[in-house]
Amino acid sequence: MIHDIPKPIISDEFTIEDIHKIREWNYARLKDATVAERLADNKKRATAAKARLEKKRKAMLVSV
Repeated sequence: MIHDIPKPIISDEFTIEDIHKIREWNYARLKDATVAERLADNKKRATAAKARLEKKRKAMLVSV
């Protein structure tokens, strides 16, 4: 089961403490998840990240 835990607040400087917050948040979300649930979560997040990168890439090509 993937827990619905709010994302941590990350500072503008992105410090080592922020990395620790992200790791702790991710552990807390996924600690009771099955392998299948983890894989599904990774695929969903990867698809969203790929879409964001593609959108930025297209925006960069238009502005050039």
